[in-house]
Amino acid sequence: MLLGVDVGGTFTDAVLVDGDRIFTAKAPTTGDQSEGVLTAVRQTLAAAERLPSEVTVFAHGMTVATNALLEGHGARTAFVATKGFTDIVELGRQARPHLYRLCEAGPAPLAPPERRFGADERTGPGGVISPLNGIDALTAALIETEPEAVAICLLHSYAHPGHEQELGRALAAALPGVHVSLSHEVTATFREFERAATTEIDAALSPLLRDYLVALADACAATELPAPQIMQSSGGLTDVHHAAAHAATTVLSGPAGGAAAAALLSTRIDEGNLLCFDMGGTSCDVSLLTEGQVGRSSGREIGGRPLALPTVDIHTVGAGGGSIAWRDAGGALRVGPQSAGAQPGPAAYGRGGTLPTVTDADLVLGRLPATIGDIDLDRDAARQAIGALADTLGLDVEACAAGIVRVADAEMVRALRVVSVERGLDPRDFALLAFGGAGPLHACAIAELLGITDVIVAHQAGVLSALGLAAADRRHDRAQTVMLEDFTDADIAGLAQGDEMVWEARYRGQSHELALRDIAPSADAIRTAFHREHERLYGYREANAPIQLVTVRTADIDPGPELVLATEPGETLTGPATIALPGCTLFVAAGWQATDDGLVWRLRWIR
Repeated sequence: MLLGVDVGGTFTDAVLVDGDRIFTAKAPTTGDQSEGVLTAVRQTLAAAERLPSEVTVFAHGMTVATNALLEGHGARTAFVATKGFTDIVELGRQARPHLYRLCEAGPAPLAPPERRFGADERTGPGGVISPLNGIDALTAALIETEPEAVAICLLHSYAHPGHEQELGRALAAALPGVHVSLSHEVTATFREFERAATTEIDAALSPLLRDYLVALADACAATELPAPQIMQSSGGLTDVHHAAAHAATTVLSGPAGGAAAAALLSTRIDEGNLLCFDMGGTSCDVSLLTEGQVGRSSGREIGGRPLALPTVDIHTVGAGGGSIAWRDAGGALRVGPQSAGAQPGPAAYGRGGTLPTVTDADLVLGRLPATIGDIDLDRDAARQAIGALADTLGLDVEACAAGIVRVADAEMVRALRVVSVERGLDPRDFALLAFGGAGPLHACAIAELLGITDVIVAHQAGVLSALGLAAADRRHDRAQTVMLEDFTDADIAGLAQGDEMVWEARYRGQSHELALRDIAPSADAIRTAFHREHERLYGYREANAPIQLVTVRTADIDPGPELVLATEPGETLTGPATIALPGCTLFVAAGWQATDDGLVWRLRWIR
């Protein structure tokens, strides 16, 4: 039996796959996420009448690292860099956080100035320039600051890690129990600022994630559940020990499960081009599948901080079912990014919430049933919450509710345009895959705004991310900056080791690289592919210009288990109509026709 559990901002979703039977559950997300996880697990096991010991795989996606990073709540972290470079994270790059707000600052480094230390050493691209000196004095200074974690990022350690390794051994001996992150282990790539910032993130988050995962693993052992396997930002699972030691790899753990689910469903329904729209209670995650492949990037920003690690290409906005509607200083109706969360939740949940949310608006507009899971929705409370906002806007309740939904839809459309239109792709060439607790409720309106005529909603749409976790691949990513120019087949032979390879190359003198995927490990093939890709993106190629092979990224992939998804075709209906699905509600708008093919609902805009 396969078990997948995905923690969201509002609900924790669980899916148990037992042969061709699927059991699902939703539980409110708790402050200690492990409590909500175990509650959801117990519910699915009870529904299946199975024992914890019968579970063979437990895959888990969570938001522990994400929340800590966004809120700035990390462990007490010290930072060690080559002498003269201790402020590299604070200096950053010249790019401003906001184009027109000249005084706006980026997020503060996780290690303040008093906990930054310079190591007396120096390496260059060619090797050691000055040996590592003064380890004892550096260690003594670190001990005085009582750190819970230490990030070490020395110049050019991606190519020459010896000094980092020596310093790491010394600190491990002098500071037992203190987590130490070495930059060449976190990400062996060049660009000192991004590598340093990523290592600092890894150090600050790892003790928190370790505590959470140790507690969860102990609870699993006590109930005879297998140890959890953790979803990484790259879209593959890893063991609990690796995740606990390198928390930076899990910052997008939760949303990555949705991308894995989309890839799984893409093959089953023979739809290679999908715009994926995952709307939960707190946020909306959007991504793109092209020819059945999930987009991946070699790095991104999270909360204004660079993360130089492979991630699934997901764009997130603060628009979910629990997003709070409000009136801004100019009198305009706004929605989010603040959320009512799991506690107290939308006013309709009857748990003490009084602020109007998107869920309340959907209920007022008649798009939701009277009950969601084990929650009896309070329509009067929803109307009262929206009515208070409507009075300030000079609207009646229904008009205000409709406005809330339109504003939320517009925010999500903007997010979908980021991953499609802004990349030169026409959303009308894609089907919209809607999932999450609120995604199917808004799918038709979103599709109409984008001109999309086909919408796909899986039967398990409300818990699809958890299903994706259960079927996800196991994955181990590696990266190494090599800086090869006149490279030959012999030069790259030892680099091409993995089930997946990405070659990052550029013309000499350029400051950016192009990622070349699915290219044979051949020097000629890499150069040919680079010229072709450069011309496709920029309209020209430099046939005689030298090409630098900058970084090689590889991944070892162990395919996930095969899922048997039962199919039994059902009815066809025309909107407006509401369809209750496990963990969510599908709203078929007027002008749309929905057909149940047994695995998914296929919606067609008939106008």
